Amino acid sequence: MSAPETVDRVLLTAAVVVLVIAGAALLGRIWRGPSMLDRAISLDVCAALIIAGLGAKSAVARDAFYFPIMLVLAFLGFTGSVGIARFIAVRDRPRKAVRDRPGTEEEPE
Repeated sequence: MSAPETVDRVLLTAAVVVLVIAGAALLGRIWRGPSMLDRAISLDVCAALIIAGLGAKSAVARDAFYFPIMLVLAFLGFTGSVGIARFIAVRDRPRKAVRDRPGTEEEPE
């Protein structure tokens, strides 16, 4: 085995180990997450881990086949995160009292 092949194998092994450790921590966060927002962020990080794994496979294979797939996954992760953030922002917004709404004026005392 030549030196470049050895370096490639060591780097791939290190990348896989880091991704597996991150995935285990991520599953723990999804399982324990005290709020829905924690779980949503964890699922977004899961998409990032999948993209990183595909990137590592693409780099080792020296093939650009997975780049469009990575791009689509990144776009879906982004739009999902924005959608969840907007949903949570609307859900957590305090409601106005009926008297504060337009068209419902209080009668003078």
